[in-house]
Amino acid sequence: MATDNHDISRRDFIARSVAAGLIAATGHSFAATLAVVESDVTVKTPDGECDAAFIHPASGVYPGVIIWSDAAGLRPAMRDMAKRLAADGYSVLVPNPFYRVSKAPQFTTAANLDFSDPDLMTKILTLMSSVQPPANAEKDAVAYVAFLDAQPQVDRTKKIGTQGYCMGGPLVVRTAAAAPDRIGAGASFHGGGLVTDKPDSPHLLAPKIKARMYFGVAQNDDERQPEAKDKLRESFATAGVPAEIEVYPAKHGWCMPDAPVEGGASLYDKAQAERAWAKLVALYRTLR
Repeated sequence: MATDNHDISRRDFIARSVAAGLIAATGHSFAATLAVVESDVTVKTPDGECDAAFIHPASGVYPGVIIWSDAAGLRPAMRDMAKRLAADGYSVLVPNPFYRVSKAPQFTTAANLDFSDPDLMTKILTLMSSVQPPANAEKDAVAYVAFLDAQPQVDRTKKIGTQGYCMGGPLVVRTAAAAPDRIGAGASFHGGGLVTDKPDSPHLLAPKIKARMYFGVAQNDDERQPEAKDKLRESFATAGVPAEIEVYPAKHGWCMPDAPVEGGASLYDKAQAERAWAKLVALYRTLR
């Protein structure tokens, strides 16, 4: 259940000079850039209260979008991504997926995370385990959809889009399956655990989904699990759900500007990230 806008504690700001500021922040130029409002909000869920960012154009109503973060959680890089979408005409919710454990940010950037550090991995696995159970993800997804539908900045005549990165990839699939009548488009980028040998594997949810789906697969993920893309494709084709699956010539994490460093270089690949963003925007155009 969503909280009312008037009952939540939030800090608002309007980016009046968005054409200069947002382009500088994102490195992207828009044909029609909108001024945006960013708010810190609270979303009521069956398991408590989720802190989140809600970012939308300063005026008008637009399709809603839910962004599922990677394992580094709700942080400036995720907010920047939401601002970029909002400036293009969407009302975007970025929840703290780990609200059951702690408030965001758990990390301010992913760039300096050392995944070989056992203490760091223990922390990350604890955070991830709080959202990964299917029941938790589905409850959260329904609550986030309800929040968006309660906001005056969201056009409820349009379907909602959802996108996710790394651990957020399978959460996109679970969201589309949990709210099939409201989710119209879903995109996973370098998603992990989309295809498993367990009976609750995300790819098996295809028959419950009504959304158009897009899966951008990292090259090194495909090398580790080459059969996954084929099982994804087969599952969605059998269910009659439109789904596009592409393998990118980039490493896991390539979409995140603050991606960790590997071998002395960031995993972020700007050219391939922009290609992925273009695919995302094209997918979301079907919501209009």
